[in-house]
Amino acid sequence: MMERRRMDAALLVLFLVRLATALEVPLDLPQPPTITRQSPKDYIIDPRENIIIQCEAKGKPPPSFSWTRNGTHFDIDEDPNVTLKPHSGTLEVDISRVKAQQYESVYQCTARNKHGTAVSNNIVVQQSRSPLWSKENVKALVVQEGVSLVLPCRPPAGLPPPIIFWMDNNFQRLPQSRRVSQSLNGDLYFSNVLREDSRNDYICYARFPYTQTIQQKQPITVKVLNLDAINDTMAAFYNDTDLFSEEPADERKPTFLIPSGPTSSKMVLRGQVLELECIAEGLHTPDVSWTKVSGDLPAKRTSFLQYQKTLRIVDASESDAGDYRCTARNQLGSVHHTIHVTVKAAPYWISGAPKNLILAPGESGVLTCRASGTPKPSVSWAMNGIPIENSPKDLSRKVEDDTIIFTDVQTGASAVYQCNVSNDYGYLLSNAFVNVLSETPRVLTAANKVYQVIKNHRALLDCDSFASPIPKITWFKDSRSSTLDGDPYILHDNGTLEIHVAQDHNSGRYTCVARNSLGINENHIYLEVKDPTRILKQPEHKVVQVGRSVVFECKVKHDPSLIPTMTWLKDDGELPDDERLIVDSDSLTITDVTENDAGVYTCVMNTTLDHDSASAELTVVERPDSPTDLELTDHKKRSVQLTWIPGDEHNSPIQKFLIQYQNSLHHRGHWHNLTEVAGNRTTAHLKLSPYVHYTFRVLALNAVEFSRPSIPSRGLKTEPAAPDENPTGVKGSGTEHDNLVISWKPLSGLQSNGPGLHYRVMWRQKVVDSEWTRVTVANNSKFVVSGTPTFVPYELKVQAVNDYGAGPDPAIAHGHSGEDLPVAAPDNVKVMWINSTLAEVHWDPVPSKFIRGHLEGYKVYYWRKHSLHKHNPDLVENQVLILSGKHTHRKLPGLHPFSVYSLNVRVYNGKGKGPPSAELQFNTPEGVPGAPSHLLVTNPSLDSLTLEWSPPHDRNGRITGYTLKYQPVVNNSNELGPVEELALPANESSVTLLNLKYSTRYKFYLNAKTVRGAGLVVSQEAVTVIDEAQPVSPFGNVSSSSGEDGMLISWEYWGPEQNVYVEYKENSEGEEEWQKKLVNGSQNVVLKGLKGGLSYSVRLVAKGHHDQLPHLSEELLVSVPAVASRQVDIATQGWFIGLMCAIALLILILLIICFIQRNKGGKYPVKEKEDAHTDPEFQPMKDEDCTFGEYSDNEDHKPLKGSRTPSNGTVKRGNSDDSLVDYGEGGDGQFNEDGSFIGQYSGKSASRETAEGHESSEAPSPINAMNSLHSFV
Repeated sequence: MMERRRMDAALLVLFLVRLATALEVPLDLPQPPTITRQSPKDYIIDPRENIIIQCEAKGKPPPSFSWTRNGTHFDIDEDPNVTLKPHSGTLEVDISRVKAQQYESVYQCTARNKHGTAVSNNIVVQQSRSPLWSKENVKALVVQEGVSLVLPCRPPAGLPPPIIFWMDNNFQRLPQSRRVSQSLNGDLYFSNVLREDSRNDYICYARFPYTQTIQQKQPITVKVLNLDAINDTMAAFYNDTDLFSEEPADERKPTFLIPSGPTSSKMVLRGQVLELECIAEGLHTPDVSWTKVSGDLPAKRTSFLQYQKTLRIVDASESDAGDYRCTARNQLGSVHHTIHVTVKAAPYWISGAPKNLILAPGESGVLTCRASGTPKPSVSWAMNGIPIENSPKDLSRKVEDDTIIFTDVQTGASAVYQCNVSNDYGYLLSNAFVNVLSETPRVLTAANKVYQVIKNHRALLDCDSFASPIPKITWFKDSRSSTLDGDPYILHDNGTLEIHVAQDHNSGRYTCVARNSLGINENHIYLEVKDPTRILKQPEHKVVQVGRSVVFECKVKHDPSLIPTMTWLKDDGELPDDERLIVDSDSLTITDVTENDAGVYTCVMNTTLDHDSASAELTVVERPDSPTDLELTDHKKRSVQLTWIPGDEHNSPIQKFLIQYQNSLHHRGHWHNLTEVAGNRTTAHLKLSPYVHYTFRVLALNAVEFSRPSIPSRGLKTEPAAPDENPTGVKGSGTEHDNLVISWKPLSGLQSNGPGLHYRVMWRQKVVDSEWTRVTVANNSKFVVSGTPTFVPYELKVQAVNDYGAGPDPAIAHGHSGEDLPVAAPDNVKVMWINSTLAEVHWDPVPSKFIRGHLEGYKVYYWRKHSLHKHNPDLVENQVLILSGKHTHRKLPGLHPFSVYSLNVRVYNGKGKGPPSAELQFNTPEGVPGAPSHLLVTNPSLDSLTLEWSPPHDRNGRITGYTLKYQPVVNNSNELGPVEELALPANESSVTLLNLKYSTRYKFYLNAKTVRGAGLVVSQEAVTVIDEAQPVSPFGNVSSSSGEDGMLISWEYWGPEQNVYVEYKENSEGEEEWQKKLVNGSQNVVLKGLKGGLSYSVRLVAKGHHDQLPHLSEELLVSVPAVASRQVDIATQGWFIGLMCAIALLILILLIICFIQRNKGGKYPVKEKEDAHTDPEFQPMKDEDCTFGEYSDNEDHKPLKGSRTPSNGTVKRGNSDDSLVDYGEGGDGQFNEDGSFIGQYSGKSASRETAEGHESSEAPSPINAMNSLHSFV
């Protein structure tokens, strides 16, 4: 017993291994048949088409096929309507001559070869049926309003069952709701009927899916009446209708129409759809809800249909068995119904159908047929289609219920085993073969296959193999140092090598080795790890206005070895075929955007291995549509309510509404803004003015712009009334000294409140107890009062009046009559000086009565008369200071020191300025002087020089002396030496400085002084010299160098002069002028444009004051190198030399030919031949046309033997006595373009033979030709 258990355990392990590693036998190896395709068990056919019953199988050798029909052999050859497809077991029945109904049967296909037999399922063939509705007399239904109603459908039974739906005569589906719904059997249920349910076209339709036909039931008429109508019409309907009339239909609690009673039951098969329904009637219409009594409803598989009346659970399982409760409830109560659900199961596989078993001789294995069902199914086995108990005995095979155990199998034990599992609800039939083979390993995966995987993704390297016994798979990478069987590698049972997270270093060559006891085989596989595709810049959400353009960017990074493909989607579908959508490599542009372009745009970057995507939404906005349906309500005397319906916002919320009005009475065609309201409102309370003919319109504003105006509202007129307000801006002022102009802002037409608008103008002097003067003014904006005193204050009022009364009591405004010029000047004018350039003037204000107007301010007039210095002339410089308001003092800036000034002060008002005050004269004190006019350096010597200067132009006082400071400048730097200072008397204008350092630059500073201090400084520089005729140059290290752009001149400079030049000229015998180039602030320059191969003199020049001599550097001699000409001498080019040689050779050949031809003619009288020419068009050749000048012979001028003349026997005289025309074949003797003669020179023509008769033709002598050429040369 223990031994048996050990063997069973071993067989179980072997079975599990075999199950996990089931192999496909290559078709080139022997194997029993395997059915690969067959028709379904329940096969419904279309009777209008040929019947095709499929049966396909594979095997080695290829299997043969046979069929059974209703359990007996079906001889296909005996039935002319049935054919078997070649190389297949598929049957085809031609029904063109017979009815398909004749072939309704149970069919089974058998495929066999020498290794075994496989069988198909039992295929039940039935023809689809769509029978007609049976004729019936459908009577009209008259029902009381509020009762329940059921309209039966009862369609004819079809195969498969039809699909039911209700429609009317216009083929429109009848509306269904909580109150009206269709049951699962197709009947139409009314929980309660309403008057609107009355109609005569309730039609039930049945659609049969296989034949695609629709059958129609007779229309049903329903008439719904209330109780009074029933009593009135009972007689009319009693004889020919079924009358349903009960007690009046009052409100009632629910009751179930279906199912009936408190409980019911339902059976469903595992895997099918469970549908439970509860339809209730009641008034009011009840609501239906569902619960599972013994647990929860499976949320993912549950749905509710027909307004909660149907509970639907898909893929039913044993866990769905139990009690389900439906509850119908309305305001009056509720009712419950419990449905008990049982779940049965046709047989189903627990761990899959049995797998083919491939064994090597001597191996063991297991076939398992493990299935379940409710009730528990039975299992039976067959071998090669024969029940196993009737098959030959085999000691290596043992059957134990759902398992067959094979031990120590031998060659020849191959067979196909059938497992049949069945119960009351169905069966399962499966074929599994046992194939006994001895086969060395073979790797089925393609050699050198390249796998590409994205970095950080899983890599699966296949090593599909076959062998018997089953081979062992091992993997190596690159070298075979170790097998790949640990982290990060996972070796699957089927030989696949998995790398869970691939990295760059995992790239390379892999080798899989398949090995069993019979041999070994291997295969190389390559893995390439690629960089992932990533979108670096995603498209951004866009909000764009209609008509504009938008660009979505999508920049991507991908592995360079992968070919990317960019695809754009709109709302997860393809982009519209529109030329406005422009797709570039990394962007999508949409031009002239429309509202239809709104949506979600997705850029998808695909490679052969991966993809990445990003989306952005395009929101298309447009100005809102115009508001509609303007309505005026709640009209009162001074107000009205305006309502409207907003237009489409076009994806941009409305921010506000603008309400405008038109006053057709006063300003027809002009719209005015009245008020604004928030964008979430559609009503506005508007204030109205009297005596206006209103029309309103509304505009909506969103983020884009205002909408177009709405259609105007209806007109609205308001009644006239007295003005509500008076004019504003009332002012009084005079244009003349004796008038008063009263002005105001008139009322608008909207403010007038009625016809006949005019104004009541009132004024009085601002004194106690004065009376108001009144005048009525037509619709104007001013009134002039004449004869008033000058500049007197007035009180003013303006009141609006129309035909319906006066406005409110107006407010008092203030004004003055006209102004006149002031008649008094300021008194007590005084000046106090602060310093030599600034003084302050004071005065007393002018009394108001003398100003005679509004005080605008004061004007101070002052001017410089002359300087107090005797050398300065008199000057008049008028200046004016204007002071607004009541100022009585002011500073006088910008005065000149040591000068005489005069001033006066005037008051001014709105009319003008008054008389001046008495002229006041004052002197400014001394100030510091200006800089000396000039400072010159003269007579420089070895250790002395003389300075000359002029006094300052602006002395600003009496000059008390001068101060002279000087200091040396260190050569080649800007450092200064110690300062020497001299005080010089005022009457000096020059000084000679002795004991100075020779060849040294000095800086001099000179300024003048007054009692107020020292003035501005003037400076100068000078150099003591060794030779008085040659001043020391401030330039040093002058050099030159040649560059690509020209000659570079460099130097050092330490002089003070600002103007520095480079001068240069060409060295030649003539007097050349110096060319000048300014180089301020630089110490090098490039001289361009110098001629190559010439020498130039270059010097540097520094210029200071115009009275000073310029400083010159030593002249530098610069030689400009010669530049090779870039022009090519054609005479030195090879192609030109070759061309000339070819031309010379052609000329030589031409000369030789000419002499040969000339030698052919011998000696003949050229003169006679030329005289014989009579053709006036003939022109002899010139010398350049290969004419050799005049030729004569000293003999007797007879033609030589063998000489030839032209065919016409004549020669034209020309400039030459001999011509090559004579040697041509007649006509004009001409050259071709290459210099050769036209024509044949040695041949004979018929014309020549006619002219020459029978003269013999002697061949030309080459010796003569050479002699002629020799004589020519």
